[in-house]
Amino acid sequence: MAAHDRLPMLRRLLQALGLSAAAADEVVEKVLELLSGKEEPQREPEYPYRLSDGLLSPAELSFYLVLTGAVRDWAVVCPKVGLGELFTVPRDDYAAHVTYTNKIDRKHVDFVLCDPRTMRPLVGLELDDRSHRRRDRQERDEFVEHVFAAAGLPLARVPAKWAYQPAELNRYLREQAGLGGAEDAAPSEPSVGVDRRGRPSPACPKCGADMVLRTARSGPNQGKQFWGCSSYPVCRGILPVEPSH
Repeated sequence: MAAHDRLPMLRRLLQALGLSAAAADEVVEKVLELLSGKEEPQREPEYPYRLSDGLLSPAELSFYLVLTGAVRDWAVVCPKVGLGELFTVPRDDYAAHVTYTNKIDRKHVDFVLCDPRTMRPLVGLELDDRSHRRRDRQERDEFVEHVFAAAGLPLARVPAKWAYQPAELNRYLREQAGLGGAEDAAPSEPSVGVDRRGRPSPACPKCGADMVLRTARSGPNQGKQFWGCSSYPVCRGILPVEPSH
């Protein structure tokens, strides 16, 4: 039976609403398909995704390897962090919330240094190459600096170059993060995990991990040994070394 012979009242109603005869026939055919239980075959979803070459460019990777070594005693390095992950906008005014959230959408900073115990951001870091000399990039950089300043998070800048001095980089970033200078605040490398009497190392009172003998590098206990958690800097549990008799 032709489309114009089926559901005539529906067809006339559709034409009265302004549809052409052909369009009304198409609607009638669709309704009849739905009533008959026939459905168009579902298309398989497409996933045209491929793994990218890497999160970091060669210059960024080179700097990242130096950076992680320089700050390993006090910070965790997170690369390519979106501003939307770092900052929030109050929701009191929904329109303003959407407007200002969109301003930071799809923007990121090269690195963020976080407290290893809480992952709270300590300082953002931009590795400035020649692209930052472009006018459009300078405008973007100025906006990002204002965002960081408004939220109270320091933003450090390091010029991209062939080589970096880890100690100098560490000192600069500690100062930017408000942690003072880098007077070798971290303990020395661990020694064998037994005390002077040959007893095995104790368990950390905070996390239960094995402890290792360390030597204080600065402060009133400089040169003295103590038990430090082997999970430092994630855990900073310490115990005194009992004097030998």
